[in-house]
Amino acid sequence: MMKKLIQTILSVLAVALVVFVYTTSFDGEMGMILAAFLVFAPVVSLVFAVHGRNRLNIKVSCDAYVNKGSDLKVRVIVEREGRLPLPIIEIVPYASEVFDDAGKTYRLSMFSDERAEFTFSVRAKTGGNGSIEVKAAYSCGFLGFIRFKLKKGLPEAVSVGVVPQIPEIKASSQLFRSIADIVMTTDDDEDNDTSMLFSANTAPGCEHREYVQGDPLKRINWKLSSKRDKLMVRLDEAASAVQPLIVLDLYRKKEADPAYAVITEEKILSAVFGLIGVLVKQGIACTFMYYASDGSITVETVDNPDYPAQLLLKVLAVKVKEARRIEIAPDSSSACACLIATTDAGAELAAITEKLDKECSSILGVSAESTNLTGLPMWYLDEDESFKMV
Repeated sequence: MMKKLIQTILSVLAVALVVFVYTTSFDGEMGMILAAFLVFAPVVSLVFAVHGRNRLNIKVSCDAYVNKGSDLKVRVIVEREGRLPLPIIEIVPYASEVFDDAGKTYRLSMFSDERAEFTFSVRAKTGGNGSIEVKAAYSCGFLGFIRFKLKKGLPEAVSVGVVPQIPEIKASSQLFRSIADIVMTTDDDEDNDTSMLFSANTAPGCEHREYVQGDPLKRINWKLSSKRDKLMVRLDEAASAVQPLIVLDLYRKKEADPAYAVITEEKILSAVFGLIGVLVKQGIACTFMYYASDGSITVETVDNPDYPAQLLLKVLAVKVKEARRIEIAPDSSSACACLIATTDAGAELAAITEKLDKECSSILGVSAESTNLTGLPMWYLDEDESFKMV
């Protein structure tokens, strides 16, 4: 702050020196004309600069999603109100931690134009939710020596989802096999129970029938369908009991470094959606719990191999809020298996997981060095894209 003040004072003194030199170097009328011009120009420029800070509208637009490693093009439009000319407009854009620094200040002249625009690009370097915004804007006068911050509100930040690369998890992965074994055991138990219920009607095996258009997708038994090469629909209501529950907990501490936080969040997202992808490809539907864009906790059934990509976009559209912890649904204990993917398995999560069945619940952490105070087994995705237990 002090440095800028000193620079401003020096600039004003330099202008005063120029005025003095020109005034004393020319005799008579020419000297007076130059002196009047050098005094009049800053005053007029000052008036325009002060007036201009109330007459600008700035808009920012860009794509809602971009792949990690790609460039995002951002368009900034500046419009003036009224007919009076404006001085130089200085705009400082900002890109959040998932992007490279925007790093440049843009200056526009709107002396005669009522509308001006420019575009800039930022590189998406980390998967997750990010934002693009105008950090500050100024109405400048007299060669930039004076400037005023815009009084009118700057545009809201634009949310951008950076799509990470999702690993191709193999069916031989230990975590997948662990979940699959639980699902198959539970599924066999459910089939046996349902067969007993239907045996009174002398129609054993009628707990499934072939899919017809209009049947809910969540009722499809993907494991049985893969065996019979046709879609089979479960007639009983026990389908959710044989679906593993995957909970996404992108928890960020208030004192966390945002640049580091987005890296850990990307690792969890990649691991979670890699796991979901292999589950549905192998015919195992799962239940996914996450925070939606409206701030509510949403639970969805993932039973279609094409749906994880769409679900990922929903997650990436949500900004991670500091100190917001996922709340496990009361009926979570009814799931055959529960996996909590979290960036922080500390004491707070330990208190939440106390009500879960310890035998079929586990944690998916960031790395082998992640803290785990829950008492549950913890998995992580290593550099070879394989799940390992700590």
